[in-house]
Amino acid sequence: MTVGICTDSNAQLPPDLAERYGVAVVPITVHVGDCEYLEGVDLGVDEFYAQLREDAVDVTTSHPSPGQFALAYDELAERGCTQILSIHASADSSGTLNAARLAAHSSPVPVRLVDSGTRSFGVSCCVWAAAEAIESGASLDAASSIAEALAPRIGSVFIVGALELVGSVRDPNSAAARFERSVSDTSRFGLADEGIAVLSFRDGEVTIVDRVATAADAVNSMSALAVRWGDRLRVAVGTADFAATPLSDALAAAVGEAGSVAEVIRYRIGPSVGAYTGPGTVGCFMFPTAL
Repeated sequence: MTVGICTDSNAQLPPDLAERYGVAVVPITVHVGDCEYLEGVDLGVDEFYAQLREDAVDVTTSHPSPGQFALAYDELAERGCTQILSIHASADSSGTLNAARLAAHSSPVPVRLVDSGTRSFGVSCCVWAAAEAIESGASLDAASSIAEALAPRIGSVFIVGALELVGSVRDPNSAAARFERSVSDTSRFGLADEGIAVLSFRDGEVTIVDRVATAADAVNSMSALAVRWGDRLRVAVGTADFAATPLSDALAAAVGEAGSVAEVIRYRIGPSVGAYTGPGTVGCFMFPTAL
């Protein structure tokens, strides 16, 4: 049996990781003003942030259709996959999983759906762990169990650089909407008077894990929190717009020096997440490979 993996672009899976494991990525639809784009297909990360800076446009997102998932499942089957593991954001925060479920009924090969219990690059952490297991010979059942059990072991830490752009979520009950309400509460973070808030996103809520005076202090704080998360860590460092690159470079270098870190990869914070966090956002997700 050959197990293929599918996810969607809200997972922010970088192209090199998708290529390494042959993951099919179904694009989220991003509405920027009056224009509609497919994330990662006809809207690049830098183009997206340029539009935000220049036009201050309203941005919304919508999950892929069942037809888009059906096409991805067909393509995986054509590559020779005899089973598919489809890993997505928590069902209570997105309609993506329901769309994938509808498409699974017409798939030419069996599809196992996984509610990752997380979102954004947290989903990619589940994809990464499952793909590693499959590459090592794990069955569909075993890889599915690994993906489903990983969420409580995933950590995240980040700083947000432009809170004024948070404000375009339509669904008030989604995890993204809860994120928007948390991050847009500037009095809670005390940005001007109390320094830079170092944040974490867990169980659908944003919490402050540290306050620091400078960007350099923020890098030190984030890297220290990340490397203490566990043993043989896999870490993904995310960058929003190009202006945030020096901070993410420093964070990646600091994390990469730690003996507890097995691998560091880089990813861009794309439109379906950047719509809510804004430019200037830098952070990382991490999970231990050792129990």
